[in-house]
Amino acid sequence: MIRLLIFLASLFLFGACASSESVSGTRAERVVSEIHDPASKKVLVASHRGDWRNYPENSLPAIRSAIEMGVDIVEIDLALTSDSMLVLCHDRTIDRTTSGRGLIAEITYDSIRRVNLRAGQNAVTHWKVPTLEEALILCKDKIVVNIDKGFQYYGLIHPLLEKYGMLEQVLIKSNVTADRAAATFSKYDDNCLFMPIVNFGKKSYRKILESYERLKYPLLAYEICWSEYTPEVETCMREVIAGGSKLWVNSLWPSLNGGLCDDAAVEGDPAEVYGKLVDMGATMIQTDRPELLISYLRSRGLHD
Repeated sequence: MIRLLIFLASLFLFGACASSESVSGTRAERVVSEIHDPASKKVLVASHRGDWRNYPENSLPAIRSAIEMGVDIVEIDLALTSDSMLVLCHDRTIDRTTSGRGLIAEITYDSIRRVNLRAGQNAVTHWKVPTLEEALILCKDKIVVNIDKGFQYYGLIHPLLEKYGMLEQVLIKSNVTADRAAATFSKYDDNCLFMPIVNFGKKSYRKILESYERLKYPLLAYEICWSEYTPEVETCMREVIAGGSKLWVNSLWPSLNGGLCDDAAVEGDPAEVYGKLVDMGATMIQTDRPELLISYLRSRGLHD
């Protein structure tokens, strides 16, 4: 246990030192440099499941649109088919997002390729469920990839990241404790970026948070979720920032941000939503309204 925690601490420290040397290069490399720079005031925008308002969620066109929009990070979800192919899908089944039905774990990749993705209005499109490999090829050098649901598949993800030279371009986040993260990453000489999720609405939040606090080294970032902005949440955010880590927050729905959500920004004043998140110290915001968020951030000189 102690040795694994020491390994994880050195992993985060080494990653920060290695990446801070490069501040130019491809678009993705510039975003990675920002992730490794806790002093940067630029706010990075993460598009939830790509641009799903205009294209099917977790699809190649949704990712491509996010890239063209100027988004910094695209969030995707992974699922594993019965023949061990990693595909992009948020749900355990394909019922909601495609023209087909069934548990992904019980369906072959060939069968999934025969169905079509549905758009947000439930209309069937001509687009197909992409594989992780297809998504990586599209994103390489253009945008940082955040894998939300997928930590359990790291043994399958890692070879693909090595194959395409994308270990530094992919950020995996999870609600696992530090010792479990270390047990996974210690199997490899080089790893992708990692960020723990601390959700104050879950009973496990304190255990997760304390496990990383024991490292005594700054992580790249923490994702903090809250349904009520309590003094404990405020203190946690301040300590994350003061400790040299980036603060990732979500503007997706109220239970993740105490009501500072995208719908409120659309219906009211974006400054009363996004502005408050920025003032809390957030420098990474995941949104379902990337265009609106980028526009607001640009008005404050916080985004390119």
